[in-house]
Amino acid sequence: MMISRRAALHLPLLAAPILLVEARARAEETTGWVSGLHSRVRLVAGGLQEGGPKRLAGIALELDAGFKTYWRSPGESGLPSAFDWAGSENLAAAEVLWPAPSRFEDQGGVAYGYKERVLLPVRIAPNDAAQPVRVRLKLDYGVCREICIPASASLALKLGREASAAHRAAIEKALAKVPKAQPLGAASDLAILGLEPKAAAGKPSIEVLVRAPQDATLFVEAPESWYLAAGPMEHAPADKAAGDGRFAVEILERPRDPAGVLDLRLTLVAGERAVETSASLDTARLPR
Repeated sequence: MMISRRAALHLPLLAAPILLVEARARAEETTGWVSGLHSRVRLVAGGLQEGGPKRLAGIALELDAGFKTYWRSPGESGLPSAFDWAGSENLAAAEVLWPAPSRFEDQGGVAYGYKERVLLPVRIAPNDAAQPVRVRLKLDYGVCREICIPASASLALKLGREASAAHRAAIEKALAKVPKAQPLGAASDLAILGLEPKAAAGKPSIEVLVRAPQDATLFVEAPESWYLAAGPMEHAPADKAAGDGRFAVEILERPRDPAGVLDLRLTLVAGERAVETSASLDTARLPR
């Protein structure tokens, strides 16, 4: 059975194989593949970002059939990824972007992530825009089919101003899948409209109102010590506009005496489209 998120985070590092292989860049376009447990990883270069001095890169991760890896918020039964850029040269900042995930549920719980392959775009800001950036990345990530296992790979790549058309196209395709930032109540056919505290079956929950097609999925991210999980989208009452619906978000973990404002990041996914909205709720309004 899949281990729980809380148990997984306390796994000793020696409990599973961890790959620590250095992949040297063979050219300025890509590293070689670094093979790990049921997976392989490489870095690819994407050239200059349009309209600015930043470079684009991508972290390509492929998994064996039936295996998955995790989103920035791994869910109840996943392992979070970690990115260590120590040792890079001419690197001011590296921003990892996340394409919209899928929701997986089995006897071990709910997990958010990607099956078989994913390309994570990275925006690279140089200290000196006229010089190349030599990035070094130690990536820790989870691989799972039935049991979550931590894996690790070390990669190095020199990023110039140019990149192959194939790598650039792949990165741009992945960027198109990254949820678009959108305010609460946006006038869009895919939007998060509002949220209200509720009590469902005697348990505290939050109702999130949306405008979305019926197959939409909601992902909820909360601060440390909180864990919230959204159920399936429910149809709106007949007096609501077509396409409107709601999600019941169960509060599975929270501080003993929460106080102040609860800041949430809500990601709404419908097919190839996704939006991301920040919202806040006064914890005093939550049912006890």
